[in-house]
Amino acid sequence: MMSSRFSNPLTRLMEGENVHTDLSVPRLVEISLSRGEGVLTADGALSVATGKYTGRSPKDKFIVNDSTSAQKVDWGEVNRPISRDVFTSLYDQVLQHLESKEELYVTHGSAGADDVYQLPITVINEFAWHNLFARQLFLRSAGPAHNQGLEPFTIISAPQFKADPERDGTDSETFIILSFEERVILIGGTEYAGEMKKSIFSVMNYLLPTQDVLPMHCSANVGEEGDTTLFFGLSGTGKTTLSADPNRYLIGDDEHGWSDNGIFNIEGGCYAKCVNLSQKKEPQIWNAIRFGAVLENVHVDRTTGDPDYTHTDLTENTRAAYPIDNIPNALEKSTSGHPSTIIFLTADAFGVLPPISRLTKEQAMYHFLSGYTSKLAGTERGITEPEATFSTCFGSPFLPLDASVYAQMLGDKMEQHGTEVFLVNTGWSGGPYGIGERINLSYTRAMIQAALEGDLGSSEMAVEPAFGLHIPLQCPGVPDELLQPSSTWEDKQAYNEKAKELTRRFEQNFQKFTGVSQAVKEAGPPSRSAETAGR
Repeated sequence: MMSSRFSNPLTRLMEGENVHTDLSVPRLVEISLSRGEGVLTADGALSVATGKYTGRSPKDKFIVNDSTSAQKVDWGEVNRPISRDVFTSLYDQVLQHLESKEELYVTHGSAGADDVYQLPITVINEFAWHNLFARQLFLRSAGPAHNQGLEPFTIISAPQFKADPERDGTDSETFIILSFEERVILIGGTEYAGEMKKSIFSVMNYLLPTQDVLPMHCSANVGEEGDTTLFFGLSGTGKTTLSADPNRYLIGDDEHGWSDNGIFNIEGGCYAKCVNLSQKKEPQIWNAIRFGAVLENVHVDRTTGDPDYTHTDLTENTRAAYPIDNIPNALEKSTSGHPSTIIFLTADAFGVLPPISRLTKEQAMYHFLSGYTSKLAGTERGITEPEATFSTCFGSPFLPLDASVYAQMLGDKMEQHGTEVFLVNTGWSGGPYGIGERINLSYTRAMIQAALEGDLGSSEMAVEPAFGLHIPLQCPGVPDELLQPSSTWEDKQAYNEKAKELTRRFEQNFQKFTGVSQAVKEAGPPSRSAETAGR
């Protein structure tokens, strides 16, 4: 609970005459337009520009090192410590800054669709559109207080307050500071609204494991028979496209918890990338961007009001924020039973990983920790061709605890509920990027469908040599030869060399994990795998 040292001035701020509390979506849109914060598109979405910062600022994110966090947080490049004194000084300055504003906006919401594990949230903004963003991305209201230890958190966002690094002890004018002791997220110097969303995800990644709930950076859907599926994958792997199935119900597109009750969405909205968005390829997202939605850094034609999703002069990280109920087949409650299937998506530009493989428990933990994919052109500024990358648990920027905590929880829950895990490569086949071809989306859909319907359970399996993965020899709707990566390469020696290179990268990356069991370490490509692949 927030101490009086911090709560008293915050209470005075929120009781000020300049504060607007829990305004409706239309009213927030109206105010945003009157203040010149954005413009309406032809479909009624509010389009805004975020200025200098068009994405997260990971190097400006800190966690207060205090008695609450000191022994729990996995300190390092991702979780960077900052002193309580620095936080206190900035807190006081930000509140003074906000007190001087003619208008402030407060909204109350929550994170976590399961009432038992719900985190009440208060969001304080100096921009009306930021408050609209928070209203659309978080759950609209806090549920019953079944208090399991998730005491309320407050987000204070002041983008027009810029820190002085010499005076304030920050690295730049921007700061995103999490205080687990005071239950406060303090944001300044950046107009990028995604910092609010991802900071709450970091908080949930810290709090939920203490409740025996696994927080996950994944999308989730469920079929008519109640069969729940999770999709993990980094940007460009097809997570949004493949989880948006018109024949299944969407639980959520980005953040979930897995408790003893099953799966629940952490959010109340979606934050979709919309670079090159088209109505034909992604009609659900296209149609969801209407009145009440927020578009970030998307070019809008001044005459017609039509957004141009191919225009990336401001950034390739263009975004759309909208409530999940804008998706026609979204579950109203955003909860479901325990997952029967988990899909790890990777876009392998080496052309080595099989299009689909079934993982053992230890292999699932290994690949969950590895979080491998290739950054594809367009996912980040400056990326012109695929680059191999690893993101721990498919969400390394948001994990305050040691990664082994999340991996062990995944393995335990898989075993407890009989969950099957498949690794699906949506990248290249027949050669690496530039030589081979991207795996056809229709084949990927067919493989996932087969996995969900249990058609691969009875299929004969082969073990590929480089990673020891179990590959089905047949899959309905997919050519047999596509399932075996080496068979699609004309130059077998070239395949062997690429397999060696990729296994080396996995081995080098995995050396940083010291808290995992020997069985999980051995579930990856051992040194002999590279030798075997070359024979």
